[in-house]
Formats: sequence, C-alpha cells, structure tokens
Amino acid sequence: MAREAAGKPPEEILLDWKREQASLKARVVDQDTEAWQLDPAFSGLQRVGGVDVSFVKDDSGSACASLVVLNYPELEVLYEDCRMVTLTAPYVSGFLAFREVSFLVDAVQRLQEREPCLMPQVLFVDGNGVLHHRGFGVACHLGVLTDLPCIGMAKKLLQVDGLKNNALHKEKIQLLKAGGDSFPLMGSSGTVLGRALRSHDHSTKPLYVSVGHKISLEAAVRLTHSCCKFRVPEPVRQADIRSRDYIRRTQEVQGAPDPQSGRSKEAQRPKACPQGVSEEPAVPR
Repeated sequence: MAREAAGKPPEEILLDWKREQASLKARVVDQDTEAWQLDPAFSGLQRVGGVDVSFVKDDSGSACASLVVLNYPELEVLYEDCRMVTLTAPYVSGFLAFREVSFLVDAVQRLQEREPCLMPQVLFVDGNGVLHHRGFGVACHLGVLTDLPCIGMAKKLLQVDGLKNNALHKEKIQLLKAGGDSFPLMGSSGTVLGRALRSHDHSTKPLYVSVGHKISLEAAVRLTHSCCKFRVPEPVRQADIRSRDYIRRTQEVQGAPDPQSGRSKEAQRPKACPQGVSEEPAVPR
C-alpha cells in the first residue's frame, strides 16, 4: 500500500502525529458492535467495502485513492469511486495514515452524501489495525474517523512487540493446511495483536488480519476468509484493480506512458459499476 518517499518530517511533526494517534486510539472499539457480526453466517450483512491507494509509477507524490462497495455474500461491485490525489506527507513507518487516510475519509464522505443507501457496513483496509507500533494503524485511524467497522489486512508481517518473521513463524505458516486456518499473533507483551490467516485453499502465503474498529478479531478473521475468492479479500482486490485501471486510463488521456502500478490529483465523480464485471486473474494469487 505504502511507497517510501524522500524526506522525513521534523521531529515535532512526528510528536504531533504520535499525540494524535494516542488520542484517537482511546476511541477504538475492539469488540463486535453489530448484530450481523455475532451471526455465524453474518446474516444481515449486505454491503462490504474496500479501500486502497495506488501510486503512479515513478511519481511518489501522485496516487489514486479508491473506494469500492460490494454486495455480500455475492461479492459483486455495486459502487466505485476512484480519484487522483496528491500526497504531501512522506511515508514514515508507523504513520501511514497521515499520508493517505484523509483521501479515504473523503471518499467515504462522498459516498454518504451521494449514495447513502450504498454505505458499507464494514470496510476492509489494505494495512494494519491494532497490529502496529503504537497499536493504532491505518485501519484503526480510518475506522475511528468514519465510525465504521474496519478490518486491517496486511500481506506482510509487521514485526512489532517481539513478532518476528523467523523460522518458528514460518513453521506455523506451514501448518495452515486449508483456507480459513489461522494462528494468533501474540506479542512479547502477551497481547494477541492479530491472526495469520490462510485466506484461500490455493494460497500458501498468509494474510495478517487485525482489528481496525468496531469488530472483534474472531469476526474479522471469519469475514476476511468468507470474502476471499483469491488470496486478498475481494473488496481490497477490487479497489486495487480499479485504482490501477483508473491510473492507466488517466495516463492515456494525458498522453503519458502506461504505468505498471498505482496510489491521489484531480477529482472524478464517483460512479456506480455494473454488476457482473469480470476482472478475475487467470490463476489465484
């Protein structure tokens, strides 16, 4: 999700960011708050959202922030909002939200204003939640600011609180035999910060799921698994696919070379996407 940028904020800015994280962290709810979260089949859950920020190749300041909403359990795209933005804050480990979250909050607010009936009941975030240096990752930040249940989902283990991607960790991964298998990520403090999840039968690399806001870890893991047609949960996968496609189309209009990857500059009005759009890869990933 994040791409490293040159430069680092002054120490006083980092201190302000730490204070803001600490203040907002006090508002995080790490338990189920909705009736559908308590149901084994998630009865009552109808809409799941995903967000992503994709970068323009060779331009660390330009990106595309995307929000998609899918129906559940069908996982068909109902709504898409992709918008080019300009990233002004550099990437600093542990402070991803201060680089990207404002654009995601804006996307949620646009949806609330224009298509409130399509508001997601939960958001999947390409980033960590309480599995974080200070227990307050981008999924927590977005959840508190939008007051939506949020799930943090990372593809790599954030090595905090004694968690290490060492031989023992890799042995535990080998014991995940089928989609839905998982094991807890317990830090040196004795706190369970998340779970490593084999999200799909054909995926050998785990996802690292953590609570963002207003959902329990158990429900977050079960819902993540149920939303995976491939390794990455479909809401995040579609947000990534569509943001990259939006960057390509924007570059083509501007006469620029086709970029290989993407994460925000001009505004485009959100649009509802036709159901049944097929953008599945040939093989699971």
